[in-house]
Order: sequence, then C-alpha cells, then structure tokens
Amino acid sequence: MFSLFLICAFLFTSCVSEAEPTFVAPASAPSPTPFQPDPDEFDSPFQPDLPTIAPVSTDENGIPLEESRFATPTSMVSVFPILNLSPDINPLTGLPPANPALLERRPMAIKVTNYPRYVRPQAGLTLADQVFEYYIEDRLTRFIAVMYGNDSEWVGPVRSGRYFDEHVARMFSAFLVFKYADPREYTHLGKSVIADYLVVPSNGACPPFRISHHDRDTYNNIFFNTILFKDCIAKREGVDNARQPIRNGFFSELIPNSDYAVRRIYTQYSNDDYHYWEYDPGALKYFRWQETVSVKPSEGVTEAYAPLMDEVTGRQVDAQNIIILFVEHTFANQFDAEDEVYQINLTGSGRAYVFRDGIAVPATWQRPDMDQPLFLATPEGSPIFLRPGRTFYEVIGVSSTYYQDENGWYFAFRTP
Repeated sequence: MFSLFLICAFLFTSCVSEAEPTFVAPASAPSPTPFQPDPDEFDSPFQPDLPTIAPVSTDENGIPLEESRFATPTSMVSVFPILNLSPDINPLTGLPPANPALLERRPMAIKVTNYPRYVRPQAGLTLADQVFEYYIEDRLTRFIAVMYGNDSEWVGPVRSGRYFDEHVARMFSAFLVFKYADPREYTHLGKSVIADYLVVPSNGACPPFRISHHDRDTYNNIFFNTILFKDCIAKREGVDNARQPIRNGFFSELIPNSDYAVRRIYTQYSNDDYHYWEYDPGALKYFRWQETVSVKPSEGVTEAYAPLMDEVTGRQVDAQNIIILFVEHTFANQFDAEDEVYQINLTGSGRAYVFRDGIAVPATWQRPDMDQPLFLATPEGSPIFLRPGRTFYEVIGVSSTYYQDENGWYFAFRTP
C-alpha cells in the first residue's frame, strides 16, 4: 500500500500548503488524439476460447473497491514465493541495472503515445524495463513505459492518463507520469491512494517535462526527463523516493517446455492500429513492426509495416518476453460507454500467453491484490519463468479472438 507523501509541486507550480494537500483538476478537458479512425470493420476469423472471470465489487463509478478481491481460482497460489535474487538485480528484468544506484528509488510509469503516426519514433521504449500496451478509445492504443533500471533524458511523447494506469503504478509503487486526463479519470486518480505520486506538467522546471525540437503539435511534443526527476524530488523536503519492496520476478535463461514454436505474434486492435513481433533467434529477443497505413478492405488497402524505432537509442523496439493478457473491459455507466472510457480490470485472474525464446506457453495471470505485480503461472499453478530482460504486455479484452497458422499467432482485440 502506498503511504501518503506530499509532492504537490510536481502537479502545479502554485500549490496549497503542505499541511493540507489538495488535488486540482485541469481547467479544461484535454484534446482528443488527432487521428481519424477508418470506418471499415475488421472481420476476424479468430475463435474465442477464454475463461470466465469472476466479478469484482465496485463503487458507484465502477471503480474496484480497496477491499475487493476476485474469487480465488483453484489454480491460484495463495502465497506468492519470493525469489532470493541479489539486491543488485532489477526485480523487473532479472538483470543488473545500468547503475546499481538506480534501484534505490521508486520506478516511474510514464505514458507514451503511439498515435497519430507522426509522433514516431518515440523516445525511451528500448530503455524501459516493462511496457504495457492497451486500448484507449477511437480504435487506438497507448503505452505505459515502466522506467527503473535505466534513465533517459527523453521519454515520450507523454500523453494523458487513464483508469488502467493506476494498476501499473500500484504494481510497482511507482510515480505515474502523464499529461493530464479526462476529468472523470483525473478526478479518480486524484482521490486514489496514488494521488501524491501523480506527476503532470507545470509551468516550472519541476517536474522535468521538456519540449523536443521536432515539428509536432503541442499535444504530442512533451517528453519527460527521468534523470532530472531525481533532482526535483531531492528539493522537496519529506518526499520519499526510497527503494520500494517490489516483489522479485521469475526469470531464468532455461527455456520452459512448450509444444508451440512461434516466429511472429500479430495483434490487431483495429484496422488503424495493428503490429507484430518477430523473434530473432540470434538476438534472443522479439522486434516490433508497426503498421504504417489503415487497412481499407473496400479500397483494397492491406496491411503494411515498418520497424518501430526508438529515437533515443536508434534501435528497433524489442523485448525478451511478449505476454498477451486477456483482461475484462467494462464501463461504469452509459455515459462512459458512449465516450469509451474503459475500466480495464487487471485484478483477479485471467488467461494469458507467454512468448519467449520463440515458443508460446499457455498461462494464467494472477493478481489478487492491487498493490502487487502480476504473477504468471501455468494452468496447473506453477510459476512461469521469463527470460531476463524487457517484458512487453499486450492487454486485450476477454472476448478477444485468436488463431494460428504457419506464419504466426494472430490476436484480435475485442471487448464484451
């Protein structure tokens, strides 16, 4: 559980007294992503084969209650074991950090946009320890890059927050870095247990948001400097940025048994937003290929891809592990449904697939408590060990569909 500390200076340059912290909503809602989805529907041949997820108790806004817990499935372990890794090993990657001193702080969960397409190449994705991709609205997705074992002067472009971001921030006791949010989501985050760990732009040098030299529009040209962020925290008396008791992950170079060899992993969130990961056996990692056009069946426009690059490192975005998570997507009310303001309920358990070393491992994800990371297990409940390195999560709906052929595995995003 997060304890409460005061970092209101990170929210706004003019803040209230430290004795009585308040959360101030933005004067106006953020502008929508300037991207026009394609009207053609994606007709998938995938067939669903997914588990039933037990419901969770929520408040009047559909937010999971603090004391709520999903019903425990028979395969869920009641107590997660903790590996005795060296304190100099990053618990998010199983590898030494760039500098051991980097682990003596909280992680940072930073929102990174993927649309409109001219925001690419993004900055910092190849330096993140873990990255989550999930659906936002208008047939598009966004990333959360969890930075811990590396630093970067540029991470972004940083965009707005969502309800789902609270899950990632609480997994790792992390600061949540974002560029404001819809008033409903912004208000919820401001009243949540992570309220004092929200980091949004202000008019001063702290927090260290910065504008790039690229000719981008205002909403897609703000980046975050993780190096200077530490200096900002140090200037704030009483702010705790000490190392957190993050549960160590399960990592091993030993390859688990699998009946499935998989070269490519395709995920199609929509005709406008699709990509694949291709395994390179020489590098022992997967490389990301991102769409470059909107598929238009009525006009004969088919899929087209290009490497997704990182402007900071000059490398193609990669990961040692790719994990597909089937997660319940719901709406708190009809108004939220009309605006696609999703609750993505990453607590309890659900189906997953783990891809590492060119193979697929059927899995379950388990997270009975908001303040602990995901636990990945076989259907029988044994922990699944990931390859040491970066892990990239694709979050899709429980009604999402998938199939396999000789070229790869194909997942199509669906919600109930």
